[in-house]
Amino acid sequence: MSSAFSDNKQIGIATTFSELVQTDFKGERNALCWYRNLEGDFKELVSQLQLKENITVVEPKDLLALQLSEQGNRAREIILNDLQLLTDFGAAPVLNLLKCYERDDAFDFITTDVYSFHVDRSPIATDTFLCTYHGAASDLIANEQAVQKILIPEIREQLKALHDDPTEAFEEFLKDNYFDLHYEALPPATPINLGVGHLWRLAVDHPEQQVFPCIHRAPIEKEGEYRLLLIC
Repeated sequence: MSSAFSDNKQIGIATTFSELVQTDFKGERNALCWYRNLEGDFKELVSQLQLKENITVVEPKDLLALQLSEQGNRAREIILNDLQLLTDFGAAPVLNLLKCYERDDAFDFITTDVYSFHVDRSPIATDTFLCTYHGAASDLIANEQAVQKILIPEIREQLKALHDDPTEAFEEFLKDNYFDLHYEALPPATPINLGVGHLWRLAVDHPEQQVFPCIHRAPIEKEGEYRLLLIC
């Protein structure tokens, strides 16, 4: 097991799916990892799946239609089982074949795409689950190693200049445009890569949350390599 996970106060380690979903977030712990060394050839799945757009949703029927080797079939069984576990739990998992996400280049002083460190927000009590089966994996960062971009004076001043609706409070403007969800890493921050094959549960910003939401970001994809990602 990676010492970056086991030695980190932010990360809890689970050995089963039940432990992953039943363990409470508390204190500094706002990320839980079902640590796994998966068998199977996930690259074989990726090579046979068809990318229709930069992000293509892969349905279970798409996986079942593939003609696979024994190792490819093992990888398929693992993904289908993960999808079923999460569905039975009440989540709505989606499997994505991913070339890249859409970039936010509207402003040169702040970005609000998933490549930026950010937290997820929900109006109801929920969590983010994700697992990278193939390709580059996401990063997370400790909350004390980052600052909200809207609190950086230069960025805040430029956002104030954008706020031109006198009927809307500035803080509401920041929230409505998701500016408040994004963070800047503080030097010498040490992001932790989530690795391949592990199923993660990350704390989300919602009214009942007892811990800080988990700050994370999507990776820069490797040239010529697609990601296979479960997320909900």
